[in-house]
Amino acid sequence: MSDHNRRLVLAKRPSGMVDESTVRMEEIEVPVPGDGEALARVRYISIDPTIRTWMDDLPGYLPPIAIDEVVRSGGVAEVVESKSEDYAPGDLVFGFTGWQDYVLASQAGGYQSLPGGVPPTLALSLFGITGMTAYFGLLDVGKVKEGDVVVVSGAAGATGSTVGQIAKIKNAAKVIGIAGGPEKCAYIVEELGFDAAIDYKNEDVAARLREAAPEGIDLYFDNVGGEILDACLAQLALRGRIVLCGAIASYNDRSSARGVFNTSALIIRRGRMEGFLILDYFDRLPAAREEMATWLAEGKIKSSEHVVEGLENAPKALNLLFTGGNTGKVIVRV
Repeated sequence: MSDHNRRLVLAKRPSGMVDESTVRMEEIEVPVPGDGEALARVRYISIDPTIRTWMDDLPGYLPPIAIDEVVRSGGVAEVVESKSEDYAPGDLVFGFTGWQDYVLASQAGGYQSLPGGVPPTLALSLFGITGMTAYFGLLDVGKVKEGDVVVVSGAAGATGSTVGQIAKIKNAAKVIGIAGGPEKCAYIVEELGFDAAIDYKNEDVAARLREAAPEGIDLYFDNVGGEILDACLAQLALRGRIVLCGAIASYNDRSSARGVFNTSALIIRRGRMEGFLILDYFDRLPAAREEMATWLAEGKIKSSEHVVEGLENAPKALNLLFTGGNTGKVIVRV
């Protein structure tokens, strides 16, 4: 065990993409666990688009990351010393580890033990926040049903790829993914079983939606916002539903975010558009993970992880989400 705890702290609020001036590497002494706590070494860090929003000094569902504070993120850590009856050395725990080497874990701090046999990367993907966001967003908010025409943006990402596969499990009539580039479009169709893909980088999204969903979109799962959300609004079917999960198109430059103009389609089509947060479903996570595990064991769903090596590369890993440089869940192996 190292005598030092490396940690990446927020040095200044970014304008646009995160760069070398946004975070600062520090070394401090490894914390000492008190009664009811365990010292855990961070093994894997979850990289999610919401981290970028926490870096801005704007109101949100969690407070902004303070200047000189460790960058907030979920992660998996291995217990190395314990003064808690809840954890033993060697246990893997999940919680808000942040971008650092060591963390003090406790029940009060919300750290959960990983079930035996669950790979850490799966704990951060299918069984983690992104997989559970896909599960509850599609089933509870979107209320997907047999025969639906489903469209999902960010379809090659961690959440979007899971949404499309669950929609197929629930017997959607057609699942259309919107992704960037021919390789990602081929991946979601050939590997994940989507019925069609639209390449937003090289195709006219609105025109392709009219071709792929001529009778309209029954359910659109939105991860990006902006122009793609607007195009899907225009193609909404009667009583169509839109699930607002993310707006990644505007996270790096909110001042230039494009407005949405086709909201009148919700009136004409008697549609519904609703946002949600996974925080509202934490009490139901165990049952959802059990069903996800069943689908995984039956070969009905796949998980793809894009692993980046090294704590120092966490900022570059975050930027992958905004440049389209990843396929599947981005994870940093510390």
